[in-house]
Amino acid sequence: MTDVITLSQLTAWLRRYSDTVTAERQYLTDLDAAIGDADHGSNMSRGMAAAVAKIDEATPESVGAFGKAVGMTLVSTVGGASGPLYGTLFLRFGATGGDATELDAAALAAALRAGVDGVIARGKAEAGDKTMLDALLPAVAELEGAAASGAGLAEAAAAAAAAAEAGRDATAPLVAHKGRASYLGERSAGHIDPGAASSALLLRALADELAGA
Repeated sequence: MTDVITLSQLTAWLRRYSDTVTAERQYLTDLDAAIGDADHGSNMSRGMAAAVAKIDEATPESVGAFGKAVGMTLVSTVGGASGPLYGTLFLRFGATGGDATELDAAALAAALRAGVDGVIARGKAEAGDKTMLDALLPAVAELEGAAASGAGLAEAAAAAAAAAEAGRDATAPLVAHKGRASYLGERSAGHIDPGAASSALLLRALADELAGA
């Protein structure tokens, strides 16, 4: 069997993430209540449900079509900064995948790297700012490294998910420098960033899907 992620698996990843975000909606909301607007859980749950519905309306025939459909839906349905940021992530992911109908580990890493670069450009944040990037950047670096070493796709995704979760946890002591949390200054320390938490869930959903969990 070729070690790739197919379009059907990308769609299954989206569904799994949507289900996970809905299940963890209160957790994400509680994190956001501490340093934000207390709406990250509900916003993400609504947006991902809309993205799944969009894919159900018309099955994408390429990675590019998948990313565009998901990204545009998230931009238009997720409130706050999360919509444009997650939307950009998927739009850039799709643009890099292009007309392909499957991605190997290196191609998946390249697509996710492009997505994360889009988040950086859109949000003007960097590592250590206490944002979703603190989960996404180490995850993509781990995925790239695993792919370069010849690791299988499931193994690479598992390593990326673990890196994202470590990055999420590492946001707790940080002082926020971007977003609404930055208004709190030093008081933002001591709390996990909700965007990093939802990003870690995204990578874990990918790993679980590829592992057949």
